[in-house]
Amino acid sequence: MGRLDGKVALISGGAKGQGAAETRLFVREGAKVVFGDILDDDGKKVEAEIRTAGGEATYVHLNVTREADWRAAVATAVERYGKLDVLVNNAGILMRAAIEDTSEEDWDRIMAINVKGVFLGTKAALPAMRRAGGGSIINISSTAGLVGSPGQTAAYTATKGAVRLFTKATAIQHAKENIRCNSVHPGPIATDMIKDMLESPAALEQRMRRLPMGRIGTAEDVAYGVLYLASSESSYVTGSELVIDGGTTAE
Repeated sequence: MGRLDGKVALISGGAKGQGAAETRLFVREGAKVVFGDILDDDGKKVEAEIRTAGGEATYVHLNVTREADWRAAVATAVERYGKLDVLVNNAGILMRAAIEDTSEEDWDRIMAINVKGVFLGTKAALPAMRRAGGGSIINISSTAGLVGSPGQTAAYTATKGAVRLFTKATAIQHAKENIRCNSVHPGPIATDMIKDMLESPAALEQRMRRLPMGRIGTAEDVAYGVLYLASSESSYVTGSELVIDGGTTAE
């Protein structure tokens, strides 16, 4: 038996990286998954791969800053698979710039994707989860949502801190409806988001000095943590922070 047998999940940012890893793992563990992104060609490839292997997954175009897209994605999950049990607010962007080098437009863009997107996804999912008798919302934050960073990521840090506390507010407000909400805080993960660092020997060496485990994480490292929070194994866990960072924030 799979750890998500009988569950229906919706995952944002699912065409590549962590979102794609979560989508594939959820399907392998028995879930039916609707996953969205703005990278339609990549998303359709993931959908085709999963279906060829006999899994149940549906790709939808999902711009997380648009409420109508979220409503349509939730409707697809309910109409195609009968309900919605799990939401993974995974979509996000990273912007490297010092405070004085951050334009108002860049600030608004990262806030819209990383924070407004989580709010809109949660708002759209709650009624469906209520009808299903409960659910689990997993918000992907970052170690940047827990501690400051010596890197030039002030705007990113602000968004991930917002996601962390929005998670706790959601957990408290909906606990009595059996709707749980937790945040996941990855450290450096080998995806396109940190491609610039991975391709710079100097930057990578500097980052590795702050990594007690001595390696960059994988998308699968994060996906297994998300799987736990999506499953019934974590039925008494809400408002919590799951840190997956190779020991970075332990120092």
